[in-house]
Parts: sequence; structure tokens; C-alpha cells
Amino acid sequence: MSDQDTNEPQVQKKVDFWVFKCFSPPGSNTGIGKVTAVDLARRGARVVLACRSKERGEAALVDVKRESGSDNVVFMQLDLGSLTSVRTFAETFLKTEARLDILINNAGVYMQGRTADGLGMMFGVNHIGHFLLTHLLLERLKRCGPSRVVNVSSTAHNFGKIDFDCLNTHKALGLGTSFMEVLQVYSDSKLCNVLFTHELAKKLQGTDVTCYSLHPGAINTELARNTSSVLQMCLKPFTAFFFKNPVQGAQTTLHCALQEGLEPLSGRYFSNCTVRNVYAKAKDDAAAKKLWEFSERVCGLV
Repeated sequence: MSDQDTNEPQVQKKVDFWVFKCFSPPGSNTGIGKVTAVDLARRGARVVLACRSKERGEAALVDVKRESGSDNVVFMQLDLGSLTSVRTFAETFLKTEARLDILINNAGVYMQGRTADGLGMMFGVNHIGHFLLTHLLLERLKRCGPSRVVNVSSTAHNFGKIDFDCLNTHKALGLGTSFMEVLQVYSDSKLCNVLFTHELAKKLQGTDVTCYSLHPGAINTELARNTSSVLQMCLKPFTAFFFKNPVQGAQTTLHCALQEGLEPLSGRYFSNCTVRNVYAKAKDDAAAKKLWEFSERVCGLV
């Protein structure tokens, strides 16, 4: 039996509240997001599904309630590609929900384009949307501590780089549209997730909030639904045999969200429910600080 089958999170405490935010695609009613939501709802957590598509979000709500046997699940609409939507969501959430114990930033898109604010799509959705949402909810997390922020990244971050010249000029991580260029931009956005977590951990020192980034594994989900149909067909045989299913893929997310005793590892990167070392570029203090400051400017926080 492989590690991914045996590394189930050993939960010893009740989670009073958990918010799951996703962006569709990969889809609120599919993939590791749905599995994670069902698992936490079964454990007695209050779960907020935050998704772009009202139709798919409401469908996910029905599914999660049915599969978990819990009615303590709600849906709130959120478009991470719109800073206005992120602010509206946070304002509504803070008015209607008393607690926030765990924030899981699970969203991910794999496509070029522009957000409503003119940012590169993958930079805007995979990083900036998470950055702003976390910032707006941080005081509530501190008030409800001990609490956690979990950022779902990818092993693709190992191939990423941050081109600050491109960010300053085009507000995008890259502009190419070929297969390799799009893959590079996706990898860059996943490096942003790891650097964001690295810098966030520093800023959270002395509080009861900790944060973690993770690689869920190569998951057979809808992440690449915006790639060409030919590529999807070519990948199908490989996903069937070599990719984790969503239940397996959700385990590291659940581990980072729920496992006791992880507080000394705040800011670290996990894979297969185990803390992993990262390359120097993924823990570069100067790059992490520079990305943080650029993100603050993009979000209008300074």
C-alpha cells in the first residue's frame, strides 16, 4: 500500500468552523475541494463553499450536504478574478459568520487571459485573489486562534520563476500562449503560493495563526478543462493509472488543516502529509517580500 493511501490525518480536536474557497474551474462540485468539504462537514465543521459559479456552487452545496450528512454547510458566491468580488465576499462573510478557524485557499486555473482587473489570469486567480482574501479575513482568524491558513500549491512550483519586470509592465507572470509557455506561467503562479506562505508565516509570528503550503499530488480532476481536447485525450490514459484520485489528493490538505502539533512548521511546504524541503528560490526572503509588497500595491492595500 502506498503512502498516499495510509497517511490519513489523525484528527484529535473538533473544528468549530472551516471555510473552503474554490474557483470554478476546477469546479466546486468536483475534485479535491469537494472531497475536503465533505470530509470536514462529516467531522462537524461548519463549511462555507465559496465559488464563482452560482449554479455549480448550489449543486456542490446539495452534494456536500448529502454526502456528509450535515446541514451545516452554506454557499457564498466569490469570483477570485475580481477584487471587487473578493471584497464583497469578505464583507458579507464577516457580517454573517462569527468564526473562522481554518481558511483553505484551494483555487487554481490553468489558462491564459485577463481577470476583471486586467491581471494575468493565473496570477490574478491563483495568487492575488488568495492574497487579498487572506488579508481581509486575517483579523477574524487571529480572533479565533489557534487557526490556520492552508494554501494549495503544486510540485510545479519547482519549475517556477517570478519575472518582476513582466509583473510591473504587464501585471502578468508571462504572456505566451504555447503549451510550454502556459505551463511555465502556471508553475510561476504555484511558486507565488509557496512564497506567499513563506512571507505570511513571518508576519504571523507572535499570533495564534499558522500557515502551510502543499502539493496535493497529481490529481485526476478538472484543472485542465480549458486545455485543448486533444491534450485532454492524450492525458487520459496517464491520469487513470498514475494520478491520485480526489480522495487521495485531499489527504495532505486535510493533514495541514487538522493535524495537531504542526505549529512549529508554520510557513513550510508539505507533500504526502509530510513536510518537505524546497529549493532556495521557494524560500527566498527577498523575493517573498518583493512579491508581498507588489501584491499589496495591486490590491490597493498601500
